Amino acid sequence: MATLLLHACCGPCASYSVEHLRYEGYQVTALWYNPNIHPFQEHQRRLEAMQRLAQAIDLPLLIPQGYELIRYLRAIVGHEAERCRYCFRLRFAKTAEIARQNAFATFTTTLLISPHQKHELLRQVGEEVAAETGVSFLYQDLRPGFSQSRRLSKEHDLYRQQYCGCIYSEWERFGRADIAAEAKQCSPGD
Repeated sequence: MATLLLHACCGPCASYSVEHLRYEGYQVTALWYNPNIHPFQEHQRRLEAMQRLAQAIDLPLLIPQGYELIRYLRAIVGHEAERCRYCFRLRFAKTAEIARQNAFATFTTTLLISPHQKHELLRQVGEEVAAETGVSFLYQDLRPGFSQSRRLSKEHDLYRQQYCGCIYSEWERFGRADIAAEAKQCSPGD
């Protein structure tokens, strides 16, 4: 059985993703690394939901120490027009690094289930990081399972967020619509 390290953006997206990957024969371990999620209370709320799901479905979950918001901001500032690319790269690089250190055969991400994410960009960044680290990236379009993830998240009583996670997407979601529309650079997550 091939080992796979799954970058988990949240419990709801992980619910179906893990089920699907296990069905395909992967031995899945999840990684929680999301320094983009702002504010800290939102980060913790999503982490708690992920931990609850992991316990409920017997999913090994790795959680690196610390909350690297400053690292995220340093990667993004000055690149706001391409913030998703830089955010994906930051999270995928950490995932691939941990995958390599722990001898996982491949890595992927739960972001692939979201109809709100840019899939070609996810694939491109994943493949770039794979080439740099020597750990293969598994791209699968999991969007057909999005409604199933919603059902599973309700079944497990998981917190469902209202925006991608970053300060920019929070502002776009809850800020003044006219100002947010001007600043919008990429689609917010679920």
